[in-house]
Amino acid sequence: MTNWFRNQLAVTVASFIGFMGFTLVMPFLPLYFRELGLNDTGEIALWTGFSMGVTPALTAVLAPAWGKLADRFGRKIMVERSLISFVFVMGAMAFVSEPWHVFALRAVQGLFAVYGALTLTMAAESAPPHRMTDAIGYVHTAQRLGPALGPVIGGALAHVVGLRNTFLVASACYLFAVLLVFFLYKEATPAAQDDQEGRGRVSFRDVLSFENFIILMLVVFGLQFIDRSFGPILPLYLDHAGVPAWRVPLIAGLIFSVAAGGGAIGNYVAGRLLATRDARSILAASAIASMIASAVFAIEPPVWVMIMSSAMFGLGIGVAMTTAYAQAGKVIPQGSHGTGFGLLTTASLTGLALSPVFGGLLGSTSMNAVFVANAVGLGLLAVVVIRKME
Repeated sequence: MTNWFRNQLAVTVASFIGFMGFTLVMPFLPLYFRELGLNDTGEIALWTGFSMGVTPALTAVLAPAWGKLADRFGRKIMVERSLISFVFVMGAMAFVSEPWHVFALRAVQGLFAVYGALTLTMAAESAPPHRMTDAIGYVHTAQRLGPALGPVIGGALAHVVGLRNTFLVASACYLFAVLLVFFLYKEATPAAQDDQEGRGRVSFRDVLSFENFIILMLVVFGLQFIDRSFGPILPLYLDHAGVPAWRVPLIAGLIFSVAAGGGAIGNYVAGRLLATRDARSILAASAIASMIASAVFAIEPPVWVMIMSSAMFGLGIGVAMTTAYAQAGKVIPQGSHGTGFGLLTTASLTGLALSPVFGGLLGSTSMNAVFVANAVGLGLLAVVVIRKME
């Protein structure tokens, strides 16, 4: 087994396990707050919102700094540090007794949670240049499939062993991911790293000045913002569209799963598309495909059309996201991907943090308007890419 393939296997599987471990428990946080003694629905929603939002908010702020440290001291040790922190934090959540304990632990997670961006960096830098897009696509696929399967597995575990013990299972998942990276991933020798850093280390300002990088940050932000915006209102939208109440959870889950599956396929095929087409045309076409799918949702079509549109929507988002990261990887010097991908992660997490707020506020006035706004946003992204990207 070649070094790069072993490294790819390590970071892909570790990403899948890490992202799955996170979603084993986080979707059920409102139920956990009820176990901790909260009974008022508004109070539960408040604690859930703050606890869910604090981690991506802190990670968005700190991701570039962790990426820069990884460029200097090595990616492997930083990913191990991040995953080990999750082992302890997830384990500690099984023993909390007050809602503020959960919030505090989620804040601690935000201080160290940047392994997603760093595994992308590790995959990009360990792969041969002609396989870098494939390497990024595999990790992106793992990061999408993990959250798609996590809630299903977590729901079954919570039913069998209880929510508290499910946190311990999540902790064990992160421990396995740490061991996988520790034993399988082979980082470049210190001498080789020093040589790369001497030639390639750059500042944040340098990265932002690279060709098309600011546009790519905008694309990543926009894609993440739009991808997560309809989550808060989808069940209500299905009810509004006439889906029987007893079928709403099933149909909503199916739409989310199909969109995630389409995104995973898109992450995978992006490399094949980049082999024959330029990034500019792929990004524009992918945004337009997702725009059409979002516009179809806005007209309240039959359920089977919604499901097909969700597949098209996810496929476009997946292709565009991997293409944006791959294109960024090509313009960032070897040895400085941590800094660049850290900035892209900040853009992504900012979109993730703001998106549910936007969806909820706009959905409170008109749920159809959320899908119309998404279609308009994707159309504007396509125009920016076509007109501004070189």
